[in-house]
Amino acid sequence: MTTKQSAYAKAGVDIDVMDKALHAAKQIIRSTATRGMVDEGGSFGGVHVSPGKQALLVSSIDGVGTKLSVAHMANNHRTVGHDLVNHCVNDILTKGAKPLFFLDYLGTSKLDPKVFTDVIKGLAAGCRENGCVLIGGETAEMPGLYPPGEYDLVGTVVGSVERKDVISGRGIRPGNALIGLLSSGLHTNGYSLARKVIFDQAGLNMDDKLPGTRRTVRRILLDVHRSYLVPVTELVKVVKVRGLAHITGGGLIDNLPRILPKNCFASIDPAMWKVPAVFEFIQLAGGIDPREMFRVFNMGIGMVVAVSKKDATLSMEILSQAGESPRLIGEVKAGPRRVTLHKKTKDTKRNKKIAPSLPQREKTLDG
Repeated sequence: MTTKQSAYAKAGVDIDVMDKALHAAKQIIRSTATRGMVDEGGSFGGVHVSPGKQALLVSSIDGVGTKLSVAHMANNHRTVGHDLVNHCVNDILTKGAKPLFFLDYLGTSKLDPKVFTDVIKGLAAGCRENGCVLIGGETAEMPGLYPPGEYDLVGTVVGSVERKDVISGRGIRPGNALIGLLSSGLHTNGYSLARKVIFDQAGLNMDDKLPGTRRTVRRILLDVHRSYLVPVTELVKVVKVRGLAHITGGGLIDNLPRILPKNCFASIDPAMWKVPAVFEFIQLAGGIDPREMFRVFNMGIGMVVAVSKKDATLSMEILSQAGESPRLIGEVKAGPRRVTLHKKTKDTKRNKKIAPSLPQREKTLDG
């Protein structure tokens, strides 16, 4: 017996398919439950306990940008949810906040149950990693608004921090040390430029090895955005952290000034860490000015920690014990608020392996 298709389904929105997909995802969502969760969700609002009278709530909302296009090209939707949670968690971490719960929005022209389930699995993995609950979300089918087969993904995290423990950047002073925590790659920023260079200009495919590496373009572009919650949490237990900057869109040049007082600037030495090969390739293959690279991409540094000079060595030790490979990348100096990249990068044998047929370009970072 055939079931008559509803008028809404004929118009492009099948409520039954969505209900089945949501029902199948419930077990995945339950795996993120925390002690603060009051009910199991499914109603019109998620409920979570208040962290206390002296605690402040900190929230952030974001997406993963055109990394979604890469997920679509690769037919791999298992990582973008994880990216989204980690990205948002890092944002509130800059205030010293720990995540309590997370909410997501997925909009599409027509729901694909497998894609939906894979996205939810990624969101759940991110929530479990960061100790927060996936407390609710919205899934919307809107034919004609989204291109067929594609979707948009947005997430909101809410966390808390005791008022006395808020990290604001106001305590940053000239002489403070700047410690960089390494990224896993592009994270979730700069994908429009990366895709243009890698696919359009260089003519690479998803399964090609990225020149200068042993890994495929697919794997490099889908590397999960790292969460810095665990190492930073260990650090603040011992050291007074003056400021934290999450290096997302805008790179070091635009993100670091967001935490600096007006009378301070950040002097950064890019020679203090190894820039991942993917950025070197994009710069060379795309003929991109080095300073622009530092405004578009994280260039290998995902989070910057500001501490007093006397705490720098101890901070490096704590971060190393927490599994990081921290780099002392610069210091705070007196002057107008900005970032200076004061070293010149040099052409290397590695660069020549990455792009042997491309002309070598001047790489002075400050004009």
